[in-house]
Amino acid sequence: MYTFSSKLKTFSFILMAVGILGIGYGFLTAPKNIEEVETLLAKEASAHGGGHGEALQAHHNESDEESHHVTTSEAEVAHQVTKDSNSVAAVNKDSVIADKDSVVSKAEVKSEETHQTAVVNHEEKTNKHVEVSHEQAHKAHAEHVLHQLQNKPWSALYVACIFFLLLSMGVLAFYAIQQVAQAGWSPVLFRVMQGLTSYLPVGSVIFFILLILCGLHFNHIFVWLAEGVTDPKSPNYDAIIAGKSGYLNFPFWIIRAAVFLIGWNLYRFYSRKNCLAQDDANDDLFYKKNFNISAGFLVFFIVSESIMSWDWIMSFDPHWFSTLFGWYVFASFFVSGITAIALITVYLKSKGYLEFVNTSHIHDLAKFMFGISIFWTYLWFSQFMLIWYANIPEEVTYFVTRIELYNLPFFGAVVMNFVFPLLILINTDFKRISWVIIMAGIVILLGHYIDFFNMIMPGTVGDRWYIGISEIASILFFFGLFIFVVFSALTKAPLLAKRNPFIEESKHFHY
Repeated sequence: MYTFSSKLKTFSFILMAVGILGIGYGFLTAPKNIEEVETLLAKEASAHGGGHGEALQAHHNESDEESHHVTTSEAEVAHQVTKDSNSVAAVNKDSVIADKDSVVSKAEVKSEETHQTAVVNHEEKTNKHVEVSHEQAHKAHAEHVLHQLQNKPWSALYVACIFFLLLSMGVLAFYAIQQVAQAGWSPVLFRVMQGLTSYLPVGSVIFFILLILCGLHFNHIFVWLAEGVTDPKSPNYDAIIAGKSGYLNFPFWIIRAAVFLIGWNLYRFYSRKNCLAQDDANDDLFYKKNFNISAGFLVFFIVSESIMSWDWIMSFDPHWFSTLFGWYVFASFFVSGITAIALITVYLKSKGYLEFVNTSHIHDLAKFMFGISIFWTYLWFSQFMLIWYANIPEEVTYFVTRIELYNLPFFGAVVMNFVFPLLILINTDFKRISWVIIMAGIVILLGHYIDFFNMIMPGTVGDRWYIGISEIASILFFFGLFIFVVFSALTKAPLLAKRNPFIEESKHFHY
């Protein structure tokens, strides 16, 4: 039986405590009103040599020029009409009697004065309209920045929460595949996998609460949940989102989330229960039950995973969609889950546990890490290349935003999730060396956190992103919680599934 060391337990508590403090700090320091945002914008303009102010002034000048052009054009039309009228009056003046000349002259002077007064009044009204438009534009921009900055701590919390939740789901999917495939190499690792999936119930509850808070408008991270976006009479009306409202509406959305989370957790509960019962059984009945429910779960998982990726990630950009997105998200959290299995296995092995795990088991885990990293890269490139080459505005804007505003994390994720694993894990001998697995695993996990960061942040905070206290604190909190829950679960059952039909084959597995 595994014993949760006091040092590791204390470390997990420290991580959670520091994380909570950092998360609280992120929320407390987020701007509360437009006045704070305007002060921030003014400071940014000063810090950048007035770059923002110059850009804003250029926008104002452009508006002034347009307004002046409109005013001048209207004045010219009015002046031309007056000239035409004066010309007609001049022709008629020759045919009138001389004693009315003075009356006509006075009428012309009065007409000219009236015209000039009208032009001046029109220009004053236009200038006032332009000033009001500038004020409205500035207010709208400040309000937009306010929402972005208020979204930042929420988004950081969301990214870390969904990353660890789906990492646990990746392990659960890998476990179910091993059951259905009747794999002979992996049963000695089943309890490690079950320990990692023990985080799923805890992560599901936290994540579901977070989704409810989004629906109750505690934040603005989901644009399609904003008020008035589906109401044609609202200034916030969005025709594209309104067209998707039959699917993207809070009641249906939260019901789908509940169904998915409950379904995944039910499989985790019964598969672990059957696996533990198999240890004390005299036949393979519980193993056969696990085989059947695992096959059913994988069907449910394939459908629910795709819909989940649309609901919880792709809907941050509700004007955009990709038919590859579900597979792309799956590859990201699937390789993260396999990497977590490898890291926990290496750690337990170093502490004297998992006596039947040998370098061949580690080698196979590393092969999966390498293979799914290549699979992720294939999907990344396929999605990017097809959209970028087609250059359809409503599709390519997704990548333009990320390349222009998130250049470093966007391409950095490719290096961490493809280039690095390719160079390190392509070597067969390296796949058996513990410190290489640990180094590669840490880089892969960080790289896929960045991948989730890239998928979520542009739609919630736009250009107001940076890896700050909120992001680091959120990672620390969920990492600490993950360690505590997983290693606590490992203490509750023997680390060897002794009555699995393939356990002897797994014990003596060599490659």
